[in-house]
Amino acid sequence: MINRMIDNMINKKNQKPDVIREKLGVLSGILGIICNLALSAVKIILGVLTGSVSITADAVNNLSDAGSGIVTIAGAKLANKPVDEEHPFGHGRIEYICALIVSFFIFIMSFELAKSSVKKIAEPQNVEFNIRYVIILGATIFVKLFMARFNSILYKKTDNISLKAVRQDSLNDCLATGASIAALLITSLTSFKKADGITGLAVAVVILITGINIVKDISGKLLGQPPSERLVKEIESIMMSEEKIIGIHDLIVHDYGAGRIIASAHAEVPSTSDIVEIHDVIDRAERKIAKKLKVVICIHTDPVVVNDKEVEKYKALTKKIISELNPQYSFHDFKVEKGPTHTNLIFDLTIPYDKSINSAEVLSELRKKFQSADEKINPIVTVEHLYV
Repeated sequence: MINRMIDNMINKKNQKPDVIREKLGVLSGILGIICNLALSAVKIILGVLTGSVSITADAVNNLSDAGSGIVTIAGAKLANKPVDEEHPFGHGRIEYICALIVSFFIFIMSFELAKSSVKKIAEPQNVEFNIRYVIILGATIFVKLFMARFNSILYKKTDNISLKAVRQDSLNDCLATGASIAALLITSLTSFKKADGITGLAVAVVILITGINIVKDISGKLLGQPPSERLVKEIESIMMSEEKIIGIHDLIVHDYGAGRIIASAHAEVPSTSDIVEIHDVIDRAERKIAKKLKVVICIHTDPVVVNDKEVEKYKALTKKIISELNPQYSFHDFKVEKGPTHTNLIFDLTIPYDKSINSAEVLSELRKKFQSADEKINPIVTVEHLYV
């Protein structure tokens, strides 16, 4: 039902994905502003009537959520701005900044709720209980659950991380309101007057943790986290579907926001191949990736020797030695230079990010193993890490 309602609201027929994405972001912001202003008004009234600090803090939080709705709208509009001289990759990362601002609203809520809760614990006050208040508060939870579900669907349609933050904020509100109801019940049924403050403080801690998790998620995108495993596999699958491409390495993906992903990769091709034919193969792979995955990719060709028994012998030995050293290691760009007194094995060794791994020690151990297998072998190795 929500999906149908969203489709009717944006009227997506013959519209570009970027336009639809912007409309969905604006839709989320408008819904957030209207619902949160209404909820804030209701909870302010209930907070005054009951004398509950947790309800009043919840009302203030809804007011700040209305502000986050404005941020969401601004982010959707700005992120869809076309490229310009100063931003040749577009403005898509503005969505990440907006999500960061929404997370700050979450931190403010947590801080204010904790501050008022500590005060309430130190100076507990009577809380006015009325079943009608509980029913009204319960109804506000359903409104927030609807908003969380609504933004969850929008997030799945757009991958807009701002909407993910708004969804989490709505779920936090459900928790805060539920805690307020619990505090009302406890203080009315028992003589434990500090329940309101203690409950509010516990909710503040939970909300703080969710805010930290959102910041971690956003900062990863801003600082340059690895791409998803699914995207990597899809890029590799398309490249390997080309008959002349026999290996892939050094895949790098840069995320400049949804629909603005730029990548590069090295494709291994037989050294005996015709250069014009290979150029056509690479062009075809780049076009397929751009069309299917909306990723602009530049593929570099690495010619490798194939069907050479001696090269395959040294390659098999290298694979065996590296596997014994660490099964997580891999190698590429393998070349053999045979001389009168020694044989150079030239390759790049890829190792995982691990503080306990010392590159110099790895190279020393690798050299020992090669020397043990054949003292005429001279490994020339470049150590690197994966970008995906």
